[in-house]
Order: sequence, then structure tokens, then C-alpha cells
Amino acid sequence: MRWQNRRLSDNVEDRRGGGGGGGMRNIGIGGGIGGIIIIVLALLFNQDPQQALQSVQQGTGGAQQTESKTVTNNSDEIARFASTVLADTEDVWEKLFAEMNKQYKDPGMVLYTDYDQSGCGAAQSAMGPFYCPADEKVYLDLSFFNEMEQRFKVAGDFAMAYVIAHEVGHHVQNLLGTSRKVQAMRSQISEREYNKLSVKLELQADFLAGVWAHHAQKMQNILEAGDIEEALNAASAVGDDALQKAASGHVVPDAFTHGTSAQRMKWFKKGFETGDVKQGDTFNTTDL
Repeated sequence: MRWQNRRLSDNVEDRRGGGGGGGMRNIGIGGGIGGIIIIVLALLFNQDPQQALQSVQQGTGGAQQTESKTVTNNSDEIARFASTVLADTEDVWEKLFAEMNKQYKDPGMVLYTDYDQSGCGAAQSAMGPFYCPADEKVYLDLSFFNEMEQRFKVAGDFAMAYVIAHEVGHHVQNLLGTSRKVQAMRSQISEREYNKLSVKLELQADFLAGVWAHHAQKMQNILEAGDIEEALNAASAVGDDALQKAASGHVVPDAFTHGTSAQRMKWFKKGFETGDVKQGDTFNTTDL
């Protein structure tokens, strides 16, 4: 991915080096890449997944939040990369929202280490990247990218860009009201039916990540050979079926919350090939 020496976002808070926990009140949207890692790791190490989730939700209790720093041209490479990708998403979505006669509001991004506090409660690295609609920020422990490479064998800078673009996709859904509609259904339907809605929400975020890639390429010529393959590899590696099979040796479709590997690749690819937001209605199609 061509990203060096380009604009950095003004909306990145670098809180690395410490951070505070606090109890989990309402988990953010779309640990699209990492939200199910807690359960997967629990299964891998023969732990009770429910206990693992409860442990994460209890937070750390006493730590204080670290003062934020600004990401600049003197920051480390990984922070500059994340800030550049966020800037690219700002440029693309501001343009696309204007074409829809809507106003785009830039999300924030918080870089942290181990623990921090979000508007949705505790942010913890075990949760993976997530978007919090309460404060409209993406929370990202950059060590997740090492986890992605070492545990899931997914490497490449565009794979990392896909992660960020997916979470920004949840911000787009929040601005358009989609995620609120899904959340409102939670108390009205069974867990099994809600899981199906969650899958549709996540696949749409994958689609929106693809839309971003389409337009970022047109606007900034960001892509190098192999970049789209890196993103597709990342989408494949974090499919519910792939993660469940790696963790327990079998697949439980009713427990899917993010979509299969094939579905995640399909919707990212569709977004990239069309660049048309209107073609990403995952909620009103039988062809997921």
C-alpha cells in the first residue's frame, strides 16, 4: 500500500503506554476482526468462554487513563500508518456523503496499550479493534496486528488497512442509523435471530471497507500488487467458520455473528468492485 508521506488525520489520540479499565457497560460495535478472539482463545486453551468474557467485562478497575498525544510525522511508523489510513477514510466518506446530500462526521481513533476507557466501557486488547458508537471512536491496540500475523497468518499493510476501514464502516452505519436499528431489535428477538442480524451488520461493514478501497484507489492511487489479496486473506482468516474450526474442530452456524470466510470475502470484494454504497444492503437480500 502506498501510504508514506501523505496526510495524517487530526482525529487520532495516541494513549499508548498505559490506560484505564473500568467495567464493561455496552461493548462497542464490530470487534469485526477481533471481537470473537476472546472466545476463540478461551477454547484453544480449554477455558470456559463465558468465564473468559466475564473476566474481560470486569475490566481492570483502578488504572488511570494515559494523557493523549498527537500522531505526527515524528511518531513511530505504525501510528503514522493508522493515522494515514484514517485520513484516507475521511476523504472518501466525506465525498460519498456529500454525493448523498448528507454531512459526514469524522470518527476519532484511539491508539492504546492493553487497557483504556471508551464511551462504551472498558477497551481491552483481548477484544480486538472495535468501534464505540457512544463516543464515535475506533479503539485499536496496535499489537493486534502482530496477533493477526502470528496467530492468524495474515500479513501485509493493506490487511491492516482493511481492519481500520471495517471499523470505520461501523461508524458509517452509525451515522446512517443502521446500527441503531439493529441494536433496537436485541430485546425483541431470539439470540439466534439476533446473531443473523449481527452477521448482516458485519458483512455490510466489510462491504463498506471495500467501497472505501475502491474510492481511495481512485483518489490517491493507494494500491500496490497483492494489496486486495491481503485484505481478502484477512477477511477469510476471521470468518466465523474458520475461527470456530480452529478453536474446536467443528462449526456451529447458529452461533455465527460475523459471517463465514466466504461471505466476508464476497462482500468486501463486491464493495471494492462496485464502489456503490447502494449495492451493500445486506439486510434485504437472501444472497449473503
